[in-house]
Amino acid sequence: MQRILLEACCGSARDVRLADAAGADRMELNTALALGGLTPSAGELEQARAATCRPILVMIRPRQGDFRYDPDALATMAADIRILGRTGADGFVFGCLTEDACVDTEAMRRLMDTADGKPCVFHRALDLVPDWKRALDTLMALGVTRVLTSGQKPTAWEGRHTLQAMRRYAGDQLEILPGGGIRPGLGHALVTETGCAQLHLSGRRQIVPARTANPDGIALGTPGQAEDGQYGELDPDVFIRLRQELEADCI
Repeated sequence: MQRILLEACCGSARDVRLADAAGADRMELNTALALGGLTPSAGELEQARAATCRPILVMIRPRQGDFRYDPDALATMAADIRILGRTGADGFVFGCLTEDACVDTEAMRRLMDTADGKPCVFHRALDLVPDWKRALDTLMALGVTRVLTSGQKPTAWEGRHTLQAMRRYAGDQLEILPGGGIRPGLGHALVTETGCAQLHLSGRRQIVPARTANPDGIALGTPGQAEDGQYGELDPDVFIRLRQELEADCI
């Protein structure tokens, strides 16, 4: 079996540093992973860039919610691509859909033109389209480098048969990157089932710091969703174990 590329879904520059040390091959930098990933700041990317020489692709998503973007949001996305491109991004991850959940060709073309030739990845908005073959045709015509997808199922393992069909349909024109619920114990089987040569995962662990005194229960966010001090970070052991699993199957 060929060496499988592992892409780390990172929520901070620290995550990038941890992923680099664990041997991840490529990083996707976000913020707010609990919201599905939003655009990181230029400062976050600057620190991440200093932490690794491996490729860093940056999420371009200005808000949570759906993937229909009005002119103001698209202008923000284009500005972020310009700024983050100058800050050291090796490529960009974004996805734009129309009201009927098809690929928004015009919005995608605008953002890709702004990327000025750097690789562009269509994210899991693909898992919401009604006709994935039509979507892949559009993305191939646009020149998108790769798509991140769970095969239109909650997890990549559940979507493995569609992932295999997508890979065969796209051929050499478009890379298929499985993502969603990938963990050690599933890597070899998923690669075997789909024929894909790369995997995307976050591999998180929960950090519970010493609790700050808050006797009055003051909410620091939306009422009913109070901040409890916990946060997630990348767990290097997940990547190390997955790499060991994949390499063991090469012997």
